[in-house]
Amino acid sequence: MTATELNAQVAADAKKETIRLTTAQALVRFLNQQYIDVDGQVTSFVEGLFAIFGHGNVLGLGEALQEDPGHLKVYQGHNEQGMASTAIAYSRQLYRHKIFAVTASAGPGSANFVTAAGNAYVNSIPILFLPADTFATRQPDPVLQQIEVDYSADTTTNDVLKPVSKYWDRIERPEQLMSALLKAFEVLTNPATAGPVTIALPQDVEGQAYDYPLSFFKKRVHVVKRVQPSSAELAGAVELIQASQTPVLIVGGGAKFSDAGAAIETFSERFNIPIVETPTGKSAISSDFPNNMGGTGILGTAAANAVITKADLIIGAGTRYTDFTTASKTAIHPGKTQLININLNRMQSYKFDAFPIVADVRDTLSQLTESLSDYRSQFTDLATIKEAWQKERQRLAHTNYDAPAYVPEVKNQFDAKTMAAYAEKLQTHLTQTEAVIAVNNTIDPTSIIVAAAGSLPGDVQRIWDPVVPNTYHMEYGYSMMGYEVPAALGIKLAQPDQESYALVGDGSFMMLHSELVTALQYHKKINILVFDNSGFAFINNLQMAQGSNSYLTEFRTADNDIMKTDFAKIAEGYGAKAYRANDRKSLIAAIEDAKKQTVSTLIDIKVLPKTMTQGYGQSWWRVGVSEISNNPKVQKAYQDIQTGIDKAFKY
Repeated sequence: MTATELNAQVAADAKKETIRLTTAQALVRFLNQQYIDVDGQVTSFVEGLFAIFGHGNVLGLGEALQEDPGHLKVYQGHNEQGMASTAIAYSRQLYRHKIFAVTASAGPGSANFVTAAGNAYVNSIPILFLPADTFATRQPDPVLQQIEVDYSADTTTNDVLKPVSKYWDRIERPEQLMSALLKAFEVLTNPATAGPVTIALPQDVEGQAYDYPLSFFKKRVHVVKRVQPSSAELAGAVELIQASQTPVLIVGGGAKFSDAGAAIETFSERFNIPIVETPTGKSAISSDFPNNMGGTGILGTAAANAVITKADLIIGAGTRYTDFTTASKTAIHPGKTQLININLNRMQSYKFDAFPIVADVRDTLSQLTESLSDYRSQFTDLATIKEAWQKERQRLAHTNYDAPAYVPEVKNQFDAKTMAAYAEKLQTHLTQTEAVIAVNNTIDPTSIIVAAAGSLPGDVQRIWDPVVPNTYHMEYGYSMMGYEVPAALGIKLAQPDQESYALVGDGSFMMLHSELVTALQYHKKINILVFDNSGFAFINNLQMAQGSNSYLTEFRTADNDIMKTDFAKIAEGYGAKAYRANDRKSLIAAIEDAKKQTVSTLIDIKVLPKTMTQGYGQSWWRVGVSEISNNPKVQKAYQDIQTGIDKAFKY
């Protein structure tokens, strides 16, 4: 339908009080009319829809989209979890100001949404799930892909999405769609409650018609209000800050979504307050900002963990305080330091017995800056601390397996013979830290990277320097293996003028990379960097660090031979441009050539195990070590965990 025809249709419809549409047609029309107002800028909220059609949705929702999608961009996905991850990354990269919906058929297709929904839930990312469902009438039961639950006829596969949805509904009559969608979009556009929404669509109801009120399809503008701190909240925070000598500001993902970068820098610079970052908060400001000490906690830099150790007041800006940020509640301890929590979510603001400010991060920091006036922290060595970390980063950039008496970063796990076996099998002497920093130094600084699972999140949290804000995209709330490749596509859709790079381990790539095909199909260039050390290396490190022997965490054959996979050949099979790298020179050459390509690329980077970064300072992690074991090393690890628990904050 052309724009002229559409306007004519709208004008004609306006003369009526109702319009007869199928449930699916009404859904599509409603999605087209949702807008969002952020700081006075009004834009359409629903960018489009990813679909994998099956018998449950192709004839209802599929027909409606084929007939008239409106402005919605409709893409064919290749794995339900994958395309949902693309949608999540898209919204996240745009600070939750736009979304994609996703639809799959009933049964296994819908079940494959669950992992992605968990990801969106943990990270508070809005996404609309539209899974097909069994027949509302139940006449043809049991239908194809129906699980047929004995104890409840109205329980279907889609019920498994309830725990990982902020709002869940099933449309059993066409008219129910109206109230369901109004509730759904309140959740999707509310910064304090945003997350996944599921609207299950029984396949018979999708095609049923109803006389919908035209008023339901009016343009709806959802205004995102910046919640202001109360005078009491500001006064309490000012009093705590003025009484402190060494406050530290933790920048979380909420600060990023608040677009608080400028306010953070002004606040930090004015009062000489160091900044540390959570995985989600990183790149809210440039890594070059003088007071930015980098990532904190278990995956933190020596600089960030040093200032956290000195803190007598911690100001949390949009953080959930996960165990990786707090070092399992040992690095951040209310018995040793006071806390102020700025968060739109009231529950999050109450953590650690903190002084809560339930408000927008950007505006709260701006108002605190105005209120504090002549305050100045007692930190005198921030530049020295940061400079020392940069020297360590330089060392990590030039670690050399061929150097005399080489010792890997992860010590006392693989002996020299095992390391040599990996070097020979993978035909590489490249260390992971050398490779990561080489990539950081070679790609365009406006490029956006994504990582999610394995050892790479620790490496990039410590040694990746994003000098351009919002160019670092980390999913470490759910740490979903397989997020990286589909997320790179979502990032590219969100920021088409910037290069998108997925930094992914071999384990994660094997888990899920189907949306590489989608990227190729729609000519959306993404770049995949596979760091291959032939194993689930991060978990192997954990396993051996806690006293266990290496067990099912290396990729070895039944004959105990190290496996080698040609990831470049896999990419070539799909039609991507592929490269192989096993030293710094070949890696840099591959990146430079990949920049020139218009098609998606993959670089198969062979790296040695045990050559990733290790912990610095406050990096204790509480894990579930076995209380009873015949292994003396495990027994000692259990005792060490108990010692850590004794030091940790209890709630």
